[in-house]
Amino acid sequence: MSRISFSALRRSLLRGALAAIAGLAGAAVFVAPVFAQDKPEIIRIGSTAPGHLKFILAQQDGWWQKEFAKDGIKVELVTFNGGSEATTALATGVIEVTYTGNNPALRVAASGADVKLIGLSSYVKAGGSSIIVQTHSPLKTLQDLKGKKVAYLTGTVRHSNFSKALNSVGLKTADVEGLNLPFEASGPALLRGDIDAIVETDSTAAKLVDTGEARVLYDTSTHPEWNVPNVISVNGAFAVKYPDLVKRLLKVDIEISRWANAHPDETIKTFVEATKSSEKSVRKTYSQGLFYQDPKLTDDAIAALKGEEKFMAGAGLLKGSIDYGKWVDKSFVDGAYSEVAAVQ
Repeated sequence: MSRISFSALRRSLLRGALAAIAGLAGAAVFVAPVFAQDKPEIIRIGSTAPGHLKFILAQQDGWWQKEFAKDGIKVELVTFNGGSEATTALATGVIEVTYTGNNPALRVAASGADVKLIGLSSYVKAGGSSIIVQTHSPLKTLQDLKGKKVAYLTGTVRHSNFSKALNSVGLKTADVEGLNLPFEASGPALLRGDIDAIVETDSTAAKLVDTGEARVLYDTSTHPEWNVPNVISVNGAFAVKYPDLVKRLLKVDIEISRWANAHPDETIKTFVEATKSSEKSVRKTYSQGLFYQDPKLTDDAIAALKGEEKFMAGAGLLKGSIDYGKWVDKSFVDGAYSEVAAVQ
């Protein structure tokens, strides 16, 4: 499915809103379509490109489209260039649901936006981020990165992991020359020698490591305590208006997560093809054919998010604070699990 840009979505929604207003202007109040709000015409679900695992599987086989087709509701899957773009779209109502990393979700929650945490996209404790350099680079340790050019996408989990790694040796991100670049730009820049290092997900970094063009200087997966769950968020107004639809969306999410564990080879093949990742690295992350996609909001997951919020605030990566009583809503995912159990 082709990626739909954030700006294009906004223009489309604005045109639709203006058309709706124009249509209602000439209608008498008593003949307004009373039941028009019983269901939306479309549900837009977003993810950072190319997509989180369950999003990719749903995109491949139309899981959500099949669920809501019986109601005449369209489902549109939208990919964004980064988590901040995705959470901005969510907060402004351009999309209804999004799968993102924890850092952008925490930032938008701290801003006071009307968004709700309703489930986990994943909680993989074996994976992490890798700091890679050219194979023959003289850089050997984290301390060697001081004053060097290091590329990473700001505001991402990689940014947080890099900050944690530097802090472990008494450095800060301010001690390096950070460049906000996606892998499509940073990879070639590293090979040209324009930059000194890249911080990327293990599977993305492996694209250069497996070919012998780069080597791992530091692997954050050696610190599983640094891992924090990725999350599923919903626009607050949408959740209030259509609680049953949110619950059904999560019911499908549960079904996808269980399907993945039951079909590990097919799941890995689909993920590798969609992300152009190293199969070796993906199999290492999802060892034993387990994918850790359970959306349930457990106490340890919430504790990990609170710990990440504290770290981000201390590292200058977060403004504001989060009211977890307002942000976290377990009712949708708990209700979805009850429905799944009832039909088994």
